[in-house]
Amino acid sequence: MSTAPILDERERSDAVLQTVIGERSDAVLQTVKPAGGLTLRVVVRGIVPCIVVFWLAMALIGPWITPYDPSAIQDADLFEAMSWNFLLGTDYLGRDMLSRILAGARYTVGIALIATLLSVGTGLLLGLAASAIGGLFDAALSRFLDALISIPSKMFGLVVVAAFGSSIPVLILTLGIIYLPGCYRIVRSIAVNVAALDFVTVARARGEGTFYIMLREILPNMIGPVLADFGLRFIYVVLLLSSLSFLGLGVQPPEADWGSLVRENIGGLPYGAPAVIMPALAIASLTIAVNLTIDALFGRREGVS
Repeated sequence: MSTAPILDERERSDAVLQTVIGERSDAVLQTVKPAGGLTLRVVVRGIVPCIVVFWLAMALIGPWITPYDPSAIQDADLFEAMSWNFLLGTDYLGRDMLSRILAGARYTVGIALIATLLSVGTGLLLGLAASAIGGLFDAALSRFLDALISIPSKMFGLVVVAAFGSSIPVLILTLGIIYLPGCYRIVRSIAVNVAALDFVTVARARGEGTFYIMLREILPNMIGPVLADFGLRFIYVVLLLSSLSFLGLGVQPPEADWGSLVRENIGGLPYGAPAVIMPALAIASLTIAVNLTIDALFGRREGVS
């Protein structure tokens, strides 16, 4: 007696069972509801963008709404625990940590945002130009930026900051240059594929100029991936800026970004002081919220009405 029909029947049974289990698992995930009747996915999608908007707002108005002067000593106790007077405790000099974190958002978010705009904007223009012009210009520019991207980002930042000083313009320019090649490579790879499509060929046949093809034909068809890459570059810049500040090469005293706040309060780590934990949580909340927002906007779109 042949066993082939039996094996086929078992395979079909296993496939049906896996399908049923998968559908039930998806149904369970879709119907998990916290108090209030909203699905967990809806709650996350509602809260996470609010975190991003909150930190962007603090970068604009944070220094003006701090409960205390960020640079003034408010308490004689160092590394004080959280209390009603000091909601996030005090730092190694007795300054209010909530005020310093809100004031530091201007530097962490502001520097990272400007540097990301610089790198993505420049990479976008160069990538579009390389795809539209092609030839020797594309090859020479690509090889130059390939050489630049081969330099480790932290090493490049350390060398530039050590050579030119740690001013805010130098930090912005350094961070923008570090992430320019990666942005260029992504934009060029997408733009080259778009430039090979028929409607671009028709535009060339009509005699349209290079700038018209770049801005009117190629760019509108790649705006989604560019915006997604912008969000990811912003996360990378925040983390690199915080790393440089932790090493003492970022924002210099008396001002401080979140990485500097972690470095200057590292002495409170054995005591579990909020002055060390809260700036790190601020960095984590910003980067994770931006990442989840990007995933919600440009990732998988199941369940989006």
